[in-house]
Amino acid sequence: MYRVFKEPKFQKKAEKLLDKHEIKELEKFIMNLKKGILAGKWLTYNFFREKKIGGKRIYFLVYDDIKVILLVGCSNKKYQQTTIDEIKLFFPELKKYAYDAFKQ
Repeated sequence: MYRVFKEPKFQKKAEKLLDKHEIKELEKFIMNLKKGILAGKWLTYNFFREKKIGGKRIYFLVYDDIKVILLVGCSNKKYQQTTIDEIKLFFPELKKYAYDAFKQ
């Protein structure tokens, strides 16, 4: 079983970008993540993954050592690389956020 957390910016971005159907798919995907069903394509590192929902992409980080998944980004195809580069830039801060969320 994994605990799933949403990085604060993720929630705002997802609400803007995803339609009602895609939000339902996202919730279903989160339930599967909590059960340990890790889907998605690896991006550069095995802990950094992407899941397509509709025409959008959901980015998340998997921390196996503490059984935490952190949802960190959402984009469409046009901004895919920009979003990936931004997430990579903030890996240390995101890791700290995940570990802090785990401790609470």
